[in-house]
Amino acid sequence: MFRTLIVEDSLFFRDLLKETLHSRFPSMVISEAANAEEALEELDTLLPDLIFMDIRLPGESGLELTKKIKTQYPDITIIILTSYDLPEYREAANKFQANYFLSKGSSTKESILTLVESILSNRNSSQEV
Repeated sequence: MFRTLIVEDSLFFRDLLKETLHSRFPSMVISEAANAEEALEELDTLLPDLIFMDIRLPGESGLELTKKIKTQYPDITIIILTSYDLPEYREAANKFQANYFLSKGSSTKESILTLVESILSNRNSSQEV
């Protein structure tokens, strides 16, 4: 069973992303967090395979949280989400060990779903070995 955590302070965007993922992946377990503290609580309970991480969160930044998570759970795939598609954010996402970087403004539902399908496919093929 594939588990996903959405870490995003916008309830509207969390709901939209959750609905989008469930439309293509109905058996995916999806949990949500609005800030770093909630994310860390969910992380211990859910142990997700994939995390969608907003770069700007109340309190601790999504980048710092990504670094913490990757230190403890290097196999979790993390997709950084941001409304600010800036080169320095892309560079920081890479530095903090995020696997992917998506701009909320230029990413379509289909491009997000295609990326998740690719992640699922890679994870399934690596588990078969």
